[in-house]
Amino acid sequence: MRKVNMEPEKKILMVCLGNICRSPLAEGIMRAQVIEKGLNWEIASAGTGNWHVGQAPDRRSIAAAKALGYDISKQIAQQLTFEMLTYYDHIFVMDHNNLRDVQSLLYDKERKSKIALFLADEQNVTDPYFDNALFEPVCKQIEDRCKELIEILSARG
Repeated sequence: MRKVNMEPEKKILMVCLGNICRSPLAEGIMRAQVIEKGLNWEIASAGTGNWHVGQAPDRRSIAAAKALGYDISKQIAQQLTFEMLTYYDHIFVMDHNNLRDVQSLLYDKERKSKIALFLADEQNVTDPYFDNALFEPVCKQIEDRCKELIEILSARG
């Protein structure tokens, strides 16, 4: 009998500050799109801070995701660990502050090369936490970028 390899082909981590707004949106949306395409990828998210560990995503993120057909309500916030930086193949951060914070945890170029801003062209994903009106546009921006990242990462093999 042939043994099936269940190891994910790609392991992707989304990172923001508190892991309740942007990175859970990116995790949930990317996971749903990956499943829809039948890809064997592992998707997770974490925050650089520990304020919300153990909590569900912000209710406004849940609502914005739901409006686009995604359910992120069961996700639980966790804090980024050094082990995560070793385990995941690709680490996408939501803004330049997250990038600096994550890179400061690493000492070698190999691991640092796994880290990139989520958006193209060195742009930040705006943190919607203090502005209710930003949640839906940020969610849509994340949805569009997840589609692009799946194409880019699939092409790399």
